[in-house]
Amino acid sequence: MLRVTCALFLLVTLSSAQQPAPAPAPAPGSPADLVQQGQKLSREGKQDEALALFRQALDKDSSLYEAHLAAGAALDLKGDYAEAQEHFTKAIEVAPADSKQQALRAMAFSYTFAGNADKAAAAETEVFNARIAKNDLVGAAETCNELARIYLELGDVDNANKWYKTGYETVSRKPDLSEADRNLFLFRWENAQARIAARRGQAGEAQQHVAAAKAALDKANNPNQARFYPYLTGYVAFYTGDYKTAIAELQKADQRDPFILVLLGQAYEKSGDTAQAKDYYRKVLEINTHNPTNAFARPLARKKLEGRA
Repeated sequence: MLRVTCALFLLVTLSSAQQPAPAPAPAPGSPADLVQQGQKLSREGKQDEALALFRQALDKDSSLYEAHLAAGAALDLKGDYAEAQEHFTKAIEVAPADSKQQALRAMAFSYTFAGNADKAAAAETEVFNARIAKNDLVGAAETCNELARIYLELGDVDNANKWYKTGYETVSRKPDLSEADRNLFLFRWENAQARIAARRGQAGEAQQHVAAAKAALDKANNPNQARFYPYLTGYVAFYTGDYKTAIAELQKADQRDPFILVLLGQAYEKSGDTAQAKDYYRKVLEINTHNPTNAFARPLARKKLEGRA
């Protein structure tokens, strides 16, 4: 019994030793501490207060990567895109090697906030090329899909189709892709084709791709991806003019996603319910994330509430 107890103790000890130690908290008032405080304020929507802290951090360390990245994100959320891009340019320059792609993608999102798909593409293409160079075919395909979606939501359907196709062809070259992952990427490809057809006003073709996407999703047996299906059906309904169905489907989708919310706002607006539409646009502006979905949604929601769109 003693031997078993000792063995168990040793196993627990070894397991505990293998756990990475938590990162030490930054010293109070240090540049890293100021950045952490600023990021919390930014998540709360207090961008001016956050920026004041990021600038204090940069006064102490002008090459602090995290401060430039965080300042750029806060400025994008405020709508100050040119100044944001200055910080992202610096972040790319000073980024540690393992953070360079993060900085490039942040720059791409900044250009997406500003509505400049081609500038976003320049940054995304660098990420794509770096992943191809490392034979990271899955990562490269995900970059293609990210760029394709940027093109699609900024209105360039042809370039969207080109990059979605490149992504699907890229991942299909991976020799050890599992059957489940193959069906997952097929779902994403059919999903993309359905949305592209909807944007082109091809309702019948869009529904064919929706059915193919559902079949691939069922074969992939990936519960984490199931939440994207009502987004797809709602998106197709919205862009083919069926606003009642769009609202019903999009309400089943992720209500924390600002792009879902802005689509719901537009669907209500098209249905004549201006008050409900404005409620959804306001919900978009309560979300303070720096990612593609907010880059698509936030500028439009702001324009809608200001009466500029």
